[in-house]
Amino acid sequence: MTRQLLLVMPGNEAFGGRLATALEIETTPLETRRFPDGESYLRFTGDIAGAELVVVCTLAAPDPQFLRLVFAARTARELGAAKLTLVAPYLAYMRQDKPFHPGEAVTSTHFASLLSREFDRIVTVDPHLHRRKTLSEIYSIPAEVVHAAPALAAWIKANVALPLVIGPDVESEQWVSEVAEGAGAPAVVLRKERFGDRDVRISLPDLQAWHGRTPVLVDDIVSSGRTMIEATQGLIAAGLVAPVCVGVHALFAQDAYQRLAETAQRVVSTDAVPHPSNEIYLADLLSTALRV
Repeated sequence: MTRQLLLVMPGNEAFGGRLATALEIETTPLETRRFPDGESYLRFTGDIAGAELVVVCTLAAPDPQFLRLVFAARTARELGAAKLTLVAPYLAYMRQDKPFHPGEAVTSTHFASLLSREFDRIVTVDPHLHRRKTLSEIYSIPAEVVHAAPALAAWIKANVALPLVIGPDVESEQWVSEVAEGAGAPAVVLRKERFGDRDVRISLPDLQAWHGRTPVLVDDIVSSGRTMIEATQGLIAAGLVAPVCVGVHALFAQDAYQRLAETAQRVVSTDAVPHPSNEIYLADLLSTALRV
C-alpha cells in the first residue's frame, strides 16, 4: 500500500492538523516565503518519493494562493511523489458556469482544467453545483464530494433546543431535509429572489405553527450575507426568536459577519474556510472519503 503524507499549505494549519489526526498520518514540511517582489519561494525538506501526497488547501480567496499550490504540486512530482490528492474543503470558481453576457469567461471550466492538470484526485465539501449536476462535467480527474449535512445535523442536535431548520430557497429543500432529519427537527424552506450580488428578497411561509421553536437558518455558502440577514430580520418580524445561523462555507465578504452577528442569536460555520465562527469540524468526514 502506498504510504500517505499530508502537505498542509499555508493558512490551512488548523484544518490540516485535525485531518492528520483523523487520518493518523504524518505531515511533510514545506518551507515557504515571499521574496521582496512578492514572488513565492517553496522548498520540500522531507522525503516524499513514492508517497501519495495529500495536499490540504481550502480555495477561498484563490487568486493569491493558486500559483503557490501549482508550484508545490509540480515540485512534488519532480521529487517523485507517486500520487497527488488535493483536499480543497472549499472549491472556488464554481459560480460562473455559463456566459451571461457576450465575451464572459466561463471560469469554472477553466479553473477545473487547471486543477485537473496538476492533481490526480480532488476531494471537496459541498461545492456550489448550480447548473451542473456533478463535478465530473468539468473535472477530468476523480472529483469526490463530501456532504457536510451530517456534521451540521449533529451540531444542531447537540446545541439547539427545539430547533426548526430553515433553508434559504426551494433549491435547498432536499439538503435541508437531510439536515433536519439528522437533527430530529422539522424543516421549512423560504423563497428567495436574487436581483444582483447584494440584492436579495426573501419571502417567508406561514410560521405560526412553529412559534416556541428556535429557527436555525442553514446555507451552504455565506458570502455577502444578504440572504441570512434578510431572513433573520423576517423571522424576527414574524414573531420568532432570533435565529441561529449555520453556514458550510464562511466566506463573509467585507462586514457581512458583523452585520449578521448583530441580529442573529448565534453564527456558526464549518471549518471548510478558516473563520472565527468555525465550530463544526469536518476532518472525520473527509478522512472517511480519503480512505476509500
